[in-house]
Amino acid sequence: MTLFLLAAAALVLVTLGLVTRPLWRQRPLAGAGVASALALSTVLVYSLVGTPDSLDPARRTAPATMDAAIDQLAAELARNPDQPEGWRILARAYVNQGRLQEASAAYAQALERAPDADVLVEAAETRARAAPDRAFDAKAIAMLQRALDLQPGHQRARWFLGISHRQAGRPADAARTWEPLLAAVDQKTGASLRAQIDAARRDAGLPALPATAATSRNGLAITVALAPSVSARVAQGASLFVIARVPGTVMPVAAEKIALSRFPMTLTLDDADSPMPTRKLSQLDRVEVLARISSSGDAKAQPGDMTSTPQTVDLGSRNAITLTIDGVVQ
Repeated sequence: MTLFLLAAAALVLVTLGLVTRPLWRQRPLAGAGVASALALSTVLVYSLVGTPDSLDPARRTAPATMDAAIDQLAAELARNPDQPEGWRILARAYVNQGRLQEASAAYAQALERAPDADVLVEAAETRARAAPDRAFDAKAIAMLQRALDLQPGHQRARWFLGISHRQAGRPADAARTWEPLLAAVDQKTGASLRAQIDAARRDAGLPALPATAATSRNGLAITVALAPSVSARVAQGASLFVIARVPGTVMPVAAEKIALSRFPMTLTLDDADSPMPTRKLSQLDRVEVLARISSSGDAKAQPGDMTSTPQTVDLGSRNAITLTIDGVVQ
């Protein structure tokens, strides 16, 4: 590193010498002063905004263990603390090691610099895990409420807030907090959630939810029929694709691939059929649905595939639709 610094210093001096050459010729003392001042300024600026530690080979050595990596990250954040994502990564690393008190402190540093709904929920969960009774205290509850203020649809924040109400002996509040989640989760999760809600309502002296309350907008019942005009063209071993997508787009938000049997066929598309976890059927008000028979089994439409006419469905007003396969992809 010493050799590198000497070489860098020499390069700076040579560059400054060339830049101030006209001044050297006319006023040697002034030229020397300006060059020295610029060189000193360069060193001071680098010391303030640069990373001289990165020149140290010891600091460029990859950590051999997870503990060493965590210690190295903690040391970097101590030197340069204005890195909220770095604090979040450090907090998660501490959580994975069971160092929950240190994780809570790291989350506090992240939230101080950039309050974020996801980080608030992670910090609240960590505080609860660190508590002797694994309960959400007042500070953790405030974090969850703040997360919902920032992102009203945050599912984990609402779930944990309901748990905190249960822990506090307020089952009616827990049920009321959880009930909006039924419209945002898939059917399998919804069934489990409904059981939790009904248990909380029972403890609060309330009746179980009516059957309609457990039905979310994300389920779409579809019947697929095959027109006689194209039935003879169905190849042995062909597959049926049923797709829901945003109108005017190609990428599906829900899709099922089914081995052909007899027609008509009935199925349900829901969030469990979403290929992308960040884009679910339940998040939409309207979708375009279609059915297609693929001889190749490929999800992408191919010439010769048989298809239905796409239909636009308002998920808020209809929960069933019939698709008739009567066309051929050209």
